[in-house]
Amino acid sequence: MDVDWEALFTFSVPPLELVVRGTLTYIFLFCLFRFVVRRDAGALGLSDLLVLVIIADAAQNAMAGDYISIVDGFTLIGTIIGWNYTLNWLSFRYPWFRRFALAPPICIIKDGIKQDAALRRELISDEELRAMLHEHEVDDIAQVKRAWLEPDGQLTVLRRRSPRGTADDRGTGGPPRRGL
Repeated sequence: MDVDWEALFTFSVPPLELVVRGTLTYIFLFCLFRFVVRRDAGALGLSDLLVLVIIADAAQNAMAGDYISIVDGFTLIGTIIGWNYTLNWLSFRYPWFRRFALAPPICIIKDGIKQDAALRRELISDEELRAMLHEHEVDDIAQVKRAWLEPDGQLTVLRRRSPRGTADDRGTGGPPRRGL
């Protein structure tokens, strides 16, 4: 096997160019996921998903030889991890930055009434909403006091409280019994 060790461990792209490319790519994808792809992120946090996707691509390029040098890939991965850490630290340290970096939950049901403007903005159809509510064992929208679409795409449902003496969420016919 003929391995060019010098080419493998020296930069083939200027390090500053790698840092700039990594920075611009990270910021572009962060803004794209933060402002556009909100509900498709799934259960992973935004920064977790973003880091996994970018690092996988950067590492793949370094391993597959799209870069001539391994240190090119290491520099790009380090840049991405650095930005991820920086944004997480800024979000932890500064509430104003947290409000920018983390999307607030969106109320999609209020007092048993669909919030049509919010549903349209998030492109959630009535069928999708029904399916999301069924995952929370809700058959009738009137059972919902509030429902929020969280930044990670999950739905949080707060049910209405059952009046005392009527069937409640536990399936009993009255107030909860004490003891055995």
